Amino acid sequence: MTLKASLFSLVVIVFFTSCSHSTANRNRVEQERQDRELASAMEIARRPKIVIDAGHGGKDLGALSHTNPKYQEKNLNLSTALLLNQFLQRMGYQTIMTRGDDYFVPLSLRASFANSNRALLFVSVHYNAAPNTKAEGVEVYYYNSKEDKERTKQSKKLAQTVLDQITANTECKSRGVKHGNFAVIRETTMPAILIEGGFVTNDGEIQKLSDPAYLKTIAGSIALGLQKYLKAGE
Repeated sequence: MTLKASLFSLVVIVFFTSCSHSTANRNRVEQERQDRELASAMEIARRPKIVIDAGHGGKDLGALSHTNPKYQEKNLNLSTALLLNQFLQRMGYQTIMTRGDDYFVPLSLRASFANSNRALLFVSVHYNAAPNTKAEGVEVYYYNSKEDKERTKQSKKLAQTVLDQITANTECKSRGVKHGNFAVIRETTMPAILIEGGFVTNDGEIQKLSDPAYLKTIAGSIALGLQKYLKAGE
């Protein structure tokens, strides 16, 4: 073999060896990336799953302010629910929203959505209205089921824990924890509550509710209430 041929053979060997090492490195890096993604997905899947339900939406406006029609309940619900979603995710919980934008979702689908996803908790966010424009405060509802007394007990406990956090952080009037026959908390199979975070028909409360910082306080308080309930059950 000539010197020229020997040098060519050496170059070929070095080239293919380098390519082989490069391919192996790329494969190793890709495998490590996939392993990290799988581990992350498995870790997220193990987190408690909470369904957040922004009440009304789309053609269903919900309650309206008497003095300022631009304040529609459906929008306040969604804004609060999106903030709650952010808080809970930062706390490490897995969240699912029944709606993430302004569209209509039937009540039956909201409940079945939560049930099919095997959520640990269900929280529906609403704001209130009343003919009496002086009506004010926050109230939280649970469903009193005669068939599933344990779910009733846990729902009532969850409602009280969340209400306590909201009233403590906003200093709003507490209207108490109440039984309500609302489809989304009646038809769900996990502990479920429906929050009425204030009255859009009360001029003083709608002024507070129009402040994004106040909605953030409500959302953060709900998140803290949910966390406190879950921690107590560990």
